[in-house]
Amino acid sequence: MDDKIKRLDAELAKHRDLIRRARPGPAQEAAKRRALTVLKQKRLYESQREQLYNQQFNVEQVSFAAQSAKDTAVQVAAMQHANKDLKAQFKTKAFDIDAIDRMNDEMADLMAMSEEIQETLGRSYNVPDDIDEAELLGELDALEADMALEEAGEEVPSYLQDEALPDAPDGVMEPLPAAHDGPIANQPASAQRTTAS
Repeated sequence: MDDKIKRLDAELAKHRDLIRRARPGPAQEAAKRRALTVLKQKRLYESQREQLYNQQFNVEQVSFAAQSAKDTAVQVAAMQHANKDLKAQFKTKAFDIDAIDRMNDEMADLMAMSEEIQETLGRSYNVPDDIDEAELLGELDALEADMALEEAGEEVPSYLQDEALPDAPDGVMEPLPAAHDGPIANQPASAQRTTAS
């Protein structure tokens, strides 16, 4: 139909040229009549093409509606099947609400018991009950202050200084024996000192 309309358009263009070139009179009138005939044919084909377009559109609409109906039927069947499966599942004991509540309560009791056991096992036996937490925090602050002084190069706190051995006179520390090449485990202490010196 589109090809026929194109051919008629080309023919109309030729008739228009003939009408323009023809002298006024019978020749020009004859060219106009032929042009009108071609124009009527063109309008007829255009009308038929419009009808075909409308018919094609209607067919596509019907086809789309039919496909949508099929898809809807498949979806409804799937939903019905799923509905039956869900009903069957919920009828089993696995989905008993009372049983699930009881299981949740038992789990809560077991978790509470587990926490109590962990607290009991984590209890410290060497820490006395009468320790004052504020006193411990004060002691911790003092330790931090001493460490800050030590890092700044100031005097080392007394609890970090080396203490003299109990049997050394006048607070002088006794030097350790020098390294020895052989075993001296069986020698008496005096012999060990002599060997070391």
